[in-house]
Amino acid sequence: MTGMRVRLDDAVRTLSPGYFALVMATGIVSVAFHLEGHLLASQVLFGLAGTAYAAQVLLNGWRAGAHRASLVGDFRSSRRAFGFFTFVAGTNVLGARAALEGWYPVAGALLIVAGLTWMVFGYVIPWSAVLGRDARPVLAAANGTWFVWVVASQSVAVAAAALEPVYSNARAGLAIAAVLAWSVGVFLYGASAVFVSLRLMLYPIDVRDIDPPYWVAMGAVAITVVAGAMIVDMSTAPMVDAVRGLVAGLSVFFWCFATWLIPVLVAMGWWRHRIMKVPLTYEADLWSMIFPLGMYAVASIVLGRADHLSWVENVGSAWVWVAAAGWGATFLAMVRHIVRTIIAPRPGGPACDPPNPT
Repeated sequence: MTGMRVRLDDAVRTLSPGYFALVMATGIVSVAFHLEGHLLASQVLFGLAGTAYAAQVLLNGWRAGAHRASLVGDFRSSRRAFGFFTFVAGTNVLGARAALEGWYPVAGALLIVAGLTWMVFGYVIPWSAVLGRDARPVLAAANGTWFVWVVASQSVAVAAAALEPVYSNARAGLAIAAVLAWSVGVFLYGASAVFVSLRLMLYPIDVRDIDPPYWVAMGAVAITVVAGAMIVDMSTAPMVDAVRGLVAGLSVFFWCFATWLIPVLVAMGWWRHRIMKVPLTYEADLWSMIFPLGMYAVASIVLGRADHLSWVENVGSAWVWVAAAGWGATFLAMVRHIVRTIIAPRPGGPACDPPNPT
């Protein structure tokens, strides 16, 4: 038991800041199943998402208490710091799923936690990880995790829009929050896309740098579509009325762009694993690929129903099963990884895998 405790403690020390992507991926696939009427599967995944959320909160609390230096080091790392935004997105995805069950007080509480954290992280992380660093150029460290900031912003918009019909007294405030977060998210996507594109064009590309978090580039666009569609459906409010037409048009544009990105990302994965022979093994960052798959399914279903585009909805209905298959394979790989590195490591094998630098 002592050996297992040591291995677990080491795993906590190197815990990826982006591990809340597990909650994001599980929660969004649960939402997709709910939209398609597969209620039992949706509820099972909802329960797993809640369990994963509680476990991640406990593990990060352990890390903050026992390995504060490692935690602070991640906040100062331009390659890892943006992963902390997965806490915001994971909290809001869980809240949005809770709202589908009618658990509005729970969803509201989670939105408050996520919204406040988004505001704090939105100022702290860019400074600690990028602007406040002496090392230059920082652009060389830009990577797919930077898009998680976009996802976090749009998740606030989604959660606020989901609660707007329920809390009539707070309708104006929720409308402002939704439009504000959506607008910030759109701007941040453009900025992140420029930074990451410049990094890929100006600096040598290491095959290890083309990792699963680049899929968040597509997931960020997909959640922008969902947030936009929900804002368009919100009740009359000055802030919503001022942007309703713009948001509606851009939502279709963003869905088209998300669709275009999928073959690009598949080709990148093919190049990494088939051409360059990088082994496909479990890593926490894989959940950053599963979330966009589920998010694209939800975006297609929501947009198709909102704009009466049946073929777009059909794409989403089919894509649900792609996301579910990816989630199942990754979940089994995670369980196998935990068993082999913490519970019952193989003789002579590493106690745990080294942390992913991105």
